[in-house]
Amino acid sequence: MKNISFLSRSRCALHRLMLPLVLLCLAGAPRRAESAGVFTIVNLCKTVIWPAVMPASDTFGGGGGFALRPKQSVVFTAPAGGWSGRIWARTDCNFDASGNGSCATGACGTTLKCGASGEPPASLAEFTLASSTGDFYDVSLVDGFNLPVAVRPVNGRGNCSVAGCDGDLRETCPPELSVKANGRTVACRSACDVFDTDRYCCRGQFGGPGTCRPTAYSSKFKEACPTAYSYAYDDPSSLFTCSNADYIITFCSNRKQQVCSYHNNRLVCSGAGRSWQIMSTLMLVLPLVFLALQLSV
Repeated sequence: MKNISFLSRSRCALHRLMLPLVLLCLAGAPRRAESAGVFTIVNLCKTVIWPAVMPASDTFGGGGGFALRPKQSVVFTAPAGGWSGRIWARTDCNFDASGNGSCATGACGTTLKCGASGEPPASLAEFTLASSTGDFYDVSLVDGFNLPVAVRPVNGRGNCSVAGCDGDLRETCPPELSVKANGRTVACRSACDVFDTDRYCCRGQFGGPGTCRPTAYSSKFKEACPTAYSYAYDDPSSLFTCSNADYIITFCSNRKQQVCSYHNNRLVCSGAGRSWQIMSTLMLVLPLVFLALQLSV
C-alpha cells in the first residue's frame, strides 16, 4: 500500500489554474501489468474513512482495511490472475494500536483488516476482473447506503461509464430507513433490511426481473445514485463492462466530478479526450521547464 497526499506541491504546482477540476496526483503509480488493474482509492470526504477490501492480501487492499484521511489516496495493483470482490468504506471508527475497535457503519467485525464482508448498510463498489468479456463493475446500494461513492474507469475500452452517486442519500433518507448516531443520519438502510418482505427483498413471487420492480424506496436510492443498483434486478443502468481498465474509486464525490491520477507515468483523467491528453503532457513538462530555467539562472 502506498499512501499519497491528494495535492502534492511538487507534482501539482499548476492546480490553482484548474479550479473546476479535482486533480489527484500520484507519485510513481505502478504500471499496468497484463490483466492486472491499477486501483486508486480516494477520500474526498471531510473526515477520516476506513476503506475495506474483500478479499485482500498484504500487497492488494492493505490486508483488508486501513485508514484514509481527507484528500488522500492509496494505489494498489490487482492480482494478475484476476480478482472478484468488493470495496467499501467504514465510518466513525475507533481502533486501538492492535487494530481492534468498532465502526458506526460498514464494520466487518471488530478488526481494522477485514476478513469478512461489512455489515449493512454500506455502499459497495463491486468488481469482477479479467473475465473473457472484460471486467464487470458496479456500485450497489442493495445493502443500503453509508457514503457516496463513484467508480471511474480510465485507460479502458468498452462501456466504461462512471458508476455510482451524484448525491448524498444521508441527506434525503426516509426517516424509517435512517440510521442515527449523535443526532445525525450516518446511513440509510434498505427497505428489505427494514421491512423484510418478499416485495422489497425480491424473493418468493417477486424473485425475478419480471416481478421485482422499483419501489418508492428504491427510487429514492436511484435518485441519489443514478448508475448504482437500487434493488436486486436493477441491471440495465447499473452494471458495466470495460476491458483493460484501471479504476478510481472515490468516496464523497459525484459522477460528474473529474478526477485524475498518474498511470503509466502520465496524468490520466476520467472522461479524458485528446485535449486532456495534451493538458496531461503540459502538466508534466511545464514544471520541468520551470526547474530548468531556475537552474540556468
